[in-house]
Amino acid sequence: MDPSSDQGQRQIEPAKPAGSYDAWVVAFAACLGIILVVQGGFGLSFAIGVIVILLAMAWYLSRRAGIGREGSARVAPSANRPDDHAIADIVASLPDPTMLLDAEGRVVTLNSAAVSIAPALKRGEPATLALRIPEVLEAVRRAAVSRKPERAEFAERVPPERWFEVFVTPVPAREGRSGRMTPSLLLTFRDLTPIRRVEEMRVDFVANASHELRTPLAALSGFIETLKGPARNDTAARERFLDIMEAQAKRMARLIDDLLSLSRIELAAHVRPQTPVELVPIVRQVVDALQMLARDRGVTVTIDAPKQPLIVSGDRDELTRGLENLIENALKYGASGKRLEITLSRAFHVGGGEESLVAVRDFGPGIAAEHLPRLTERFYRVDVAESREQGGTGLGLALVKHIMNRHRGRLTIESRPGEGATFTMRLPSATPETT
Repeated sequence: MDPSSDQGQRQIEPAKPAGSYDAWVVAFAACLGIILVVQGGFGLSFAIGVIVILLAMAWYLSRRAGIGREGSARVAPSANRPDDHAIADIVASLPDPTMLLDAEGRVVTLNSAAVSIAPALKRGEPATLALRIPEVLEAVRRAAVSRKPERAEFAERVPPERWFEVFVTPVPAREGRSGRMTPSLLLTFRDLTPIRRVEEMRVDFVANASHELRTPLAALSGFIETLKGPARNDTAARERFLDIMEAQAKRMARLIDDLLSLSRIELAAHVRPQTPVELVPIVRQVVDALQMLARDRGVTVTIDAPKQPLIVSGDRDELTRGLENLIENALKYGASGKRLEITLSRAFHVGGGEESLVAVRDFGPGIAAEHLPRLTERFYRVDVAESREQGGTGLGLALVKHIMNRHRGRLTIESRPGEGATFTMRLPSATPETT
């Protein structure tokens, strides 16, 4: 804290009247004047005594007035000027990037979050040297002229792309180091990136869902029109078209079912399931249900499970749905490998907790590295044509990811072209208290 602010704090007490020293001086002078008046009659001593009394009274009154003015002068700036260090502490404690500029546009104070936006920002230097953002500088200019709050949005186009909005708020005049009352501007930034990304995902989701539904609907409409017209009496064409229509209708039903499942899981994402569930029987049940598909594709399925039960806290139906998607995908897209290995095991998480693992490995063509980070995105497909041919909706792995998130687990994917792929569900093992 600088000396001027310390002085201001010490002088904030109200001014006191003339002290004891002043009273003794006035009393002495008054007594001297009275003695001269009494002993001098109406001569020279009398006149001198009167003058001494008047001068003492005038000096006393001037001292009182001077101290009063000095006290009020000392109090007024301290009462009207906030403490610089208190302002710096407040700005530093704010979670959003924040900075305070003086009337000349120099940085008075800023927090660490503001440095993350413009690393070149420094106290005492003009903000324009570091904030080379036209939208922000224009908002500062308008607020400085109008003394009204301004708002602006801007984007950082360098990867990763980020969006911000800035609020420029004029602050009432405060006393600067020069002693003059100067206005200042408070800049507060808010990160819009999560909101923008969610909005983009929503738009993409609606567009993809509409497209995925429109394709089978268009096929159904076309076949219905053909059956009502040229193929009305063509038995062979009618049978073939009805099979295609049935497949398209099932595809739409799967898509709608997956969309509804995603909505239900997202709605309950904040509630972790607490029911003890054993994983090995679920895996065997799913494999039994998919035996027909495995025989059709010529794939041999093996299960390697420990003798001890693997118990997790979870929702049995959701875990069954997630395993169905993983195993069915492996049977469809890894069928060329002719075998599928499902391994159940225990492992320890990096943080020290125990996990129950279900690894589904196929020996198919594998997946290129650039596709792995996006496989769990909604409607993302490595090969769109093959996915549709296999009857996929593009939502299977997205469902698995959301199921894992709700169970506080993880989905990991390992694959190399030509070496197959391994999809592993990692779930926290249930503690004795939960079982």
